[in-house]
Amino acid sequence: MSNLTGKTCEVCRIGAPLATQQEIDELMPQLQGWELIETDGIKRLIKTFRFDNFEEALSFTNKVGLLSEQEGHHPSILTEWGKVTLSWWSHKIKGLHVNDFVMAAKTDALGMGKENSLGTPVAR
Repeated sequence: MSNLTGKTCEVCRIGAPLATQQEIDELMPQLQGWELIETDGIKRLIKTFRFDNFEEALSFTNKVGLLSEQEGHHPSILTEWGKVTLSWWSHKIKGLHVNDFVMAAKTDALGMGKENSLGTPVAR
């Protein structure tokens, strides 16, 4: 597990610095299964978590929601039957901040130690 899970999100204000390419290059290997994408000129982290049914997907979504409230940083979440797609980026600065990497790692940690029949970590 990465040391990112031990960090707390810092307040991100308009004008806060975006993660540099060097930071991105250092942080991406600490995440498992996350992709770096760019949508509308904004870099984001995205990952789809797979589940056996809708109930498990919804439970995971709720746990991500609670974590997000605790940290004061919120993702884009798409919950569907058998899967949840999360996208992290910092809306105020229109790009990636270290907070997004922290939250991606913490999202993964929600499901550590438990896998569904598809072999994907799930939160219970």
